[in-house]
Amino acid sequence: MAVLIDKSTKVIVQGMTGKQGSFHARSMIEYGTQVVAGVTPGKGGQEVLGVPIYDTMKEAVDATQATASVVFIPAPFVYSAALEAIDSGVELLTIITEGVPVRDTARIRRRVYEQNITLVGPNCPGIITPGEAKIGIIPGAICTKGNVGIVSRSGTLTYEIIQNLTLSGYGQSTCIGLGGDPVRGIDFKESLRLFEQDPETKHIVLVGEIGGTGEQEAAQLVKEEISKPVYGFIAGNGTWVKPGKQMGHAGAIVHGKSGTAQEKLRILNEAGILTAHTPSEIPNIIKENM
Repeated sequence: MAVLIDKSTKVIVQGMTGKQGSFHARSMIEYGTQVVAGVTPGKGGQEVLGVPIYDTMKEAVDATQATASVVFIPAPFVYSAALEAIDSGVELLTIITEGVPVRDTARIRRRVYEQNITLVGPNCPGIITPGEAKIGIIPGAICTKGNVGIVSRSGTLTYEIIQNLTLSGYGQSTCIGLGGDPVRGIDFKESLRLFEQDPETKHIVLVGEIGGTGEQEAAQLVKEEISKPVYGFIAGNGTWVKPGKQMGHAGAIVHGKSGTAQEKLRILNEAGILTAHTPSEIPNIIKENM
């Protein structure tokens, strides 16, 4: 199997009867993803886009043997929906919704770790393995199959970098959008380990931003465990951002020197990660080091 998802992955869309859920479910289906069920309490028995809707996750999983679920529902209801997904037995839970309370995410994360489930998000664009499947909102049209793995905290930057790579002739193995919240599921380190184990991935692009210490921890892991070339970009490196300043994401808050773009770039470079100052530089850096 590719990193997290492939053609055989069966996916349930929680909130598929809603505007966002149906819109993105259509995009996922058109890309080739096996969307086998939707879940909306009280709307079981209906169909959306030819896909059966169930009242509960347990009913949907029992009927379809799905192993993945994606959440497109309003933030106040994400916690209960996530617990229902966890209890249903899925192996991969992706939460696209933004604005999920940090306390709810922390409780969800604790439960998925206890059940050995992979959580992606919340407040993220999801995952795509080009030519195989996608879960979430990453535009399939900009992706092409290849050997560059991407892991990113930024949604829109992920799209820009994917498109730059595609236009330069570099396809992607899998792209993972971590999400920008301060508390989230899968992180840089887990993603790097997945790419290290994936035979389809030959190069890894790490896209970080100001705030937090995830990039620094990833740099340490690269030094200790990662044999494949890693390339980095840190959003916010063009400006000096004062401590306490928030930029964009809830998780992008600088606390002292450690969270600045300059400090992150320094640590990435020390770990042997080749860094770019703009997203458009990444394909050239890969080309120079192939």
